[in-house]
Amino acid sequence: MNTTNLQLSIIVAVYERQDELTELLTSLSKQTNQNFEIIIVDDGSKNKLDAVCAKFQDQLNIIYYYKSNSGPGKSRNFGMEKANGNYFIFLDSDTIIPPTYIQSVFDELTTNFVDAFGGPDDADESFNDYQKAITFSMTSFLTTGGIRGGKKQVSKFQPRSFNMGISRKAYDVTGGFAAMRIGEDPDLSMRLWENGFETRLFQNSKVIHKRRTSLRKFAKQVYQFGVARPILNQLHPNYVKPTFWFPSLFFLGTLLAFTTTLLGFIFKDYQLILFIPIVFWMIYILLIFVFATIRFKSIKVGILSMQTTLIQFFNYGFGFLESQIKLNVLKKDPKKAFPTHFHLED
Repeated sequence: MNTTNLQLSIIVAVYERQDELTELLTSLSKQTNQNFEIIIVDDGSKNKLDAVCAKFQDQLNIIYYYKSNSGPGKSRNFGMEKANGNYFIFLDSDTIIPPTYIQSVFDELTTNFVDAFGGPDDADESFNDYQKAITFSMTSFLTTGGIRGGKKQVSKFQPRSFNMGISRKAYDVTGGFAAMRIGEDPDLSMRLWENGFETRLFQNSKVIHKRRTSLRKFAKQVYQFGVARPILNQLHPNYVKPTFWFPSLFFLGTLLAFTTTLLGFIFKDYQLILFIPIVFWMIYILLIFVFATIRFKSIKVGILSMQTTLIQFFNYGFGFLESQIKLNVLKKDPKKAFPTHFHLED
């Protein structure tokens, strides 16, 4: 691709969330590099978002589309069809974009072009303690933050659609996002690899990500991620990693640790051996506390991070095991076993 003619189209698929969209557009209006267009795809909001977009017409090159609800994947594809650019950037409505974000993307693409990229996310100092704890659990190397690939695995980094970009050529070849409601972004990453494209982490293209503020919503979200992984493993067997089992093994290991601890109080002659699993479990949880406390300079966030990490691992691990059993033991069709993970075909 001729990077001297690079034209960026930012695509935001959004349902409701007027306040979030306002914050996102405000942050985009403050970019040091304004060489981009914004495609807002309103995915069937009951309260249309055109009035929000209208407030920024004088500040941003923004185009608003309204369509019937289909989920974020199909809406992003719709946005790519309507966009004028030759490189697409996907942002979620619950992100805030630092002022140098667009310039950092330009710098990366013009220096060392790649057909798809993903950027990191972080919490802002203004976020509440639960948001910071959830961010730690989702991004730390101690949890699942490194599973999709890191800085040293630049050609096999799995972008996430809250901060992701692909070239028009990559979209034309792959067809964009598949008919999945959950896991559509790692699926696209692996289809890109299968078609000879590379993905890379843009370390400096970071966004501020609010994530889920409710522990109940967070638990549901990571459970759905766990269910999605065996589905993705069936679709892309060449990219299965042993690390995908880590949350499930932690879930089972926790049950084992507490079981052997109870047995230790019964069979006192074997107490030292039976207490070994719970000691390792406690050391790991203590490391979560220490690293989260240091990262956010808050003991409270450290304590909450222990809670959010347990929620993450237990719910993801349970969902992963449930999906493994239904798909690989009971041999169920994924669309029948987990219909809410897929869009209805047109």
